[in-house]
Amino acid sequence: MARISGIDIPKQKRGEIALTYIFGVGKSRAKQILENAGVDVNKKVSDWSDDEIGRIRDAVSEYKIEGELRSEIQISIKRLMDIGSFRGIRHRIGLPLRGQRTKNNSRTRKGKRKTVANKKKVTK
Repeated sequence: MARISGIDIPKQKRGEIALTYIFGVGKSRAKQILENAGVDVNKKVSDWSDDEIGRIRDAVSEYKIEGELRSEIQISIKRLMDIGSFRGIRHRIGLPLRGQRTKNNSRTRKGKRKTVANKKKVTK
């Protein structure tokens, strides 16, 4: 199993797909990395030589990925919360940020339903 930037890359997959296991690397960036390293996109990870793995590691190190990217995202979210922007407030209270309606959906952000009991009517 090849290790690139602390992540175990699956052997049985094509290089383009295997690199997407790294946080911050999608399909298009994986293609760029493999082209910069001079490795065939359709070649399986098990067929990579040690020299190719080294070139891929060098190409990957040019981008912000994994821990560095995660911390940058967290800092950006914290900044929004500190300045009190609309998005920051929505982050703070755990609601959707991008204008979605919350009456019926958004269970992923809001969490499990919290049932609120109705007031009992007074009978005379």
